[in-house]
Amino acid sequence: MRLRNAVLAAASALALALAVPASATAAGGEFRYKYRNFLGEQLGALFDPAGRACVNLPEAGRNEPAYAPNNRTNSTATVFPEFDCEGDTYYVLRPGGRAGDRLLVRSVVFS
Repeated sequence: MRLRNAVLAAASALALALAVPASATAAGGEFRYKYRNFLGEQLGALFDPAGRACVNLPEAGRNEPAYAPNNRTNSTATVFPEFDCEGDTYYVLRPGGRAGDRLLVRSVVFS
């Protein structure tokens, strides 16, 4: 009986240890931004984006970047005007932070 309880406790601890880091690296909430297409100005969003991984905004193009980011997540968002979170230029948005229409973005990473 004691061996079975010990094995069950060890297996439960291992499952918990493996599950917690995955959920802790996600940014809970919504990251909004604007973009333009043939229909005019549109609103785009990322829902519960992955943390610590660069995300290229799907609607951002080489000639027409997204703009006006609005960080409604519980994580800090670092936005970049280039794809793949590259370049020396970036802007940091705290949770709840937003920027105006002049800030152009193509990628973002959440921490």
